[in-house]
Amino acid sequence: QVQLVESGGGLVQAGGSLRLSCAASGRTFSRYAMGWFRQAPGREREFVGAINYSGGNTYYRESVKGRFTISRDNAKNTVYLQMNNLHPDDTAVYCCAADRVPLRLAILDLTREPEFESWGQGTQVTVSS
Repeated sequence: QVQLVESGGGLVQAGGSLRLSCAASGRTFSRYAMGWFRQAPGREREFVGAINYSGGNTYYRESVKGRFTISRDNAKNTVYLQMNNLHPDDTAVYCCAADRVPLRLAILDLTREPEFESWGQGTQVTVSS
């Protein structure tokens, strides 16, 4: 099973940027899609975005399109979440997750949590107004 460790969270003012990283170990990283989720206080965890195994295809929730970008470096076993123009309602614990299916083509399926095999512990992002 893959192990995931996020980093890069912090406190930022509205309109600012952060880049989160998720380092993976324990299996062949380049064969699996990755996802990012977030959970705000008192709310359910929600899908943020996903990237396919090669990095050539991404998908995002509507509210972050144009502001967030997911990328990956398969040589470094790391996936990134670049967050620009942050809003206070982006405040949440962000975690990465690893797909349970190798070489998946339909990343639209990755909006659903059961499609993921492993989860990181999360990193806090706080956006002040």
